[in-house]
Amino acid sequence: MALPFLPGHSFKRNVRKERFHKSQHWGFCNNVRMLVNEDKPGIGGELLLGQKMKPKYSVFPKGMGTDAPSWVAFDKQVLSFDAYLEDEVADKSQENYRIRRYKIYFYLEDDTIQVNEPELKNSGLPQGTFIRRHRISLPPPDEDQFYTLYHFNISIDIVFYGRTFKIYDCDTFTKNFLKKMGVKLNPPGQCPEDPYMKMRREKLDFVEPLRPYESFDTLKQFLNYDRKVLRFFCLWDDSASLFGDRRELILHYFLSDDTIEIKEVLPHNTGRNAMPLFLQRGKLPKYGPPGIYQPGEVTDRIVLNMYGGLVENRMDGYLLDKYQLGKLNQEFYKDSDLSIGTTINVWGRKVLLCDCDEFTKSYYKTKYGIENFTSIQCKAPPPPKIERKFPPYTGFGSEEDSLRSCIGLVPTPHKKNFKKFVEKDSYGNISNTLRFFAKLITHECADVDRMFVISYFLSDDTISVFEPIEKNSGITGGRFLKRIRVKKPGQEVFKSELSEYIKVEELYIGAKVNVNGYLFLLLNADEYTLNYMEQNSDKFPWSNIELVLQKLKEEKSKSTEIKQVFTAADCDQTKMVDYNTFRDIIMSLTVGKLTDHEVITIARHYRVPEDTCPDMNVLIPLAHQQLKKNSFEDFERLIANCVYQDREKKKVLPSKDIKRLCKSSRLPLTDDLLVSLLSRFEDSEGQINYESFFYALNWRINPVPELEATLYIKERCEDVWLGMPSPIPVKYINYLKLIKDVFGLEEE
Repeated sequence: MALPFLPGHSFKRNVRKERFHKSQHWGFCNNVRMLVNEDKPGIGGELLLGQKMKPKYSVFPKGMGTDAPSWVAFDKQVLSFDAYLEDEVADKSQENYRIRRYKIYFYLEDDTIQVNEPELKNSGLPQGTFIRRHRISLPPPDEDQFYTLYHFNISIDIVFYGRTFKIYDCDTFTKNFLKKMGVKLNPPGQCPEDPYMKMRREKLDFVEPLRPYESFDTLKQFLNYDRKVLRFFCLWDDSASLFGDRRELILHYFLSDDTIEIKEVLPHNTGRNAMPLFLQRGKLPKYGPPGIYQPGEVTDRIVLNMYGGLVENRMDGYLLDKYQLGKLNQEFYKDSDLSIGTTINVWGRKVLLCDCDEFTKSYYKTKYGIENFTSIQCKAPPPPKIERKFPPYTGFGSEEDSLRSCIGLVPTPHKKNFKKFVEKDSYGNISNTLRFFAKLITHECADVDRMFVISYFLSDDTISVFEPIEKNSGITGGRFLKRIRVKKPGQEVFKSELSEYIKVEELYIGAKVNVNGYLFLLLNADEYTLNYMEQNSDKFPWSNIELVLQKLKEEKSKSTEIKQVFTAADCDQTKMVDYNTFRDIIMSLTVGKLTDHEVITIARHYRVPEDTCPDMNVLIPLAHQQLKKNSFEDFERLIANCVYQDREKKKVLPSKDIKRLCKSSRLPLTDDLLVSLLSRFEDSEGQINYESFFYALNWRINPVPELEATLYIKERCEDVWLGMPSPIPVKYINYLKLIKDVFGLEEE
């Protein structure tokens, strides 16, 4: 058991282990927390629990462990007692003593006591902490001991530093704790009333003040509802009166002071002046107009009379009429009077509330429990649209310019679609220009073989036609049509409506386009055009591979025949055919169901990828050409540097080391060419024989024939349908994969 902590005792043994002092009355025995006092018996002369009974269970409401110290076991457990003190008042005839209430807190963890005095409004006394928390010694002659739990009970007097506190009650936790500790509680008492406070209260109840006071305080409402406004959408239907119409209004109800303001929503071209407010902010009477009143008649307070006081000490003042005789009572609109479907009186005008905003709905849901907020149509039905007729086109200038002269007195230029121009204008490598190869459909023998390039500019939907120059053809060539918008054929020239122009969705391979009377057949397109159409397949259905394959699936009955024809065309069993053969087979079996553009879409989707990497016969001459141009011959130094880094004398180095040496020596080769050369000399482990690599680059020792410049020769395709100098879209198509995806036929 722990010894009581008395003055003079020393605990040097536990100074380094425990930085706290144990309570003098708490101990532990047989793994059960007990109350122990070996010097004196408990209340009533009975022995303590630890001395009279064999412990079996813990008798305390809270604890952490049987071997834990007392301050841990009773942490945050406090006993609370209600007490009062009779404080004597000297030299005052109104009162001899004063009743002061206190709260006594007993902390079980270390037997400390704290006394607080609750604050009492307008008491005039300093209140709060009366005795700070510490251990309080007993009154003489037992001042060498401290107050413990067993010194407290209900309806007893307890002395702290010469002041007698009368405990009259405690809280529920304290009662339960003391009962479990074996303390017999006395019946609770009551705190007497302070005679002086009672006398003051009785005097205030029976004595009326000289000046009547009216409670008129709107500060709380202002603080609670400042900047909170209800908004209703209203309608004032004045169409029954002469020159009247329907007026749309917005009503604002300010919750801070119950005032209302109304604004008018003016549509365009109404002819009305844009006034800032329809109704200025203020309280809106329910029954208006009420009449004309003199200033001061409508007020919240009624002044009874005025007085000036004594002449020597003149003081202006006033008295209020407590009974408010003659006051004009006016009823004003409150928030409870406003709801959707209600008609309010706005100074003689019947205004219908049609709808409200979300804040207003949540406010009425919270305060009044309203759930139905069905809105009423407040907008007037649109007037019948009068068809505006314009005079026909005169033939001078463009149709848009002539139309602008009919819209206003001062003609303004036609506004182009600037947003479309910015989005679709050419920038960088993106041209936003679709180019088609075409030939002229004509019966003139001299014009049959003429080829053209038709360019469609997406930024402004204009078209230009250019004829390639061909030597000894007898045709000049060059610009055939400048960049303009091309009208569709068959339209009347002098009409009131704007003409229709050729759109980009009408252009595809195989289409016939009439450009100002010249009929062109679109034969092919460049790579950018085909890619653009495939990326925007929603606008170009001929480039949508899913739609094209769906058409091909309709020929499922011919699936076996299609496979046999492709197998017969593939003599070498390479599982692929060239483009011309593929087109002939598809066109003959589908019998005109597919256009040339759709065939090209299928061919591009199932094409066999080509090997674009050049071989050594091309890379070495290109490297020699660049080295000769820069007169670079210092290959021996490069080999010497490689030999220096080859410490193991294997005559091989990693590819990254040789690339770093070439960069540091400023070898005049481009990055792409150097990487391609290094990849060709690498072995399976990423090593390069540096002697053979630099020997191949040494154009003095290892000369190679110069690379001949490849001239672009216009290739005439063998197929008659193309009939123009243009490259074939793809070279080879994997027909077996196409048959498997479309018809589900596997390879035999």
